[in-house]
Amino acid sequence: MAARTPAALKAPGPAVRPEPSVPPAPRWISPKKLALIHVVKKELGLEDKEYRRILWLVAGVRSARDLDEAGFRRLMRHFVRSDYFRANDAGMTLKQKLYVKSLASDLGWDAGHLRNFIRKYYRREGLEALDRKLASRLIESLKAIRGQVVGGTE
Repeated sequence: MAARTPAALKAPGPAVRPEPSVPPAPRWISPKKLALIHVVKKELGLEDKEYRRILWLVAGVRSARDLDEAGFRRLMRHFVRSDYFRANDAGMTLKQKLYVKSLASDLGWDAGHLRNFIRKYYRREGLEALDRKLASRLIESLKAIRGQVVGGTE
């Protein structure tokens, strides 16, 4: 191994060209987030005209495909804070409704099975008839059942 001199150690490396100061291209939202927006639109029963009006007022775009990350967050915040986010008149939130459907799907239940479970244990005629408090109880029940199934103690 050759001995290095102090001058060789301090020699400058190759010249580094500065990056041009071009603003980064806008980052569009992922396909999963786009799908979530469309699920929320469908679950809320929004007509296309009203949906596009909300997109324009909240995020300044005509189509969800044009949303960037900040616009997506503004749109979701709008849905959460507005009456649009309530899934029914009894007060159950859309988030609760979607979570119940997700848990039922995890358990392999179809809509009829879930409806019968709600009828038997909550004495309501289906998911749409639950208020916020009963929806929370149903979520906890489904999570407990899922834990038993996953744990293998069926």
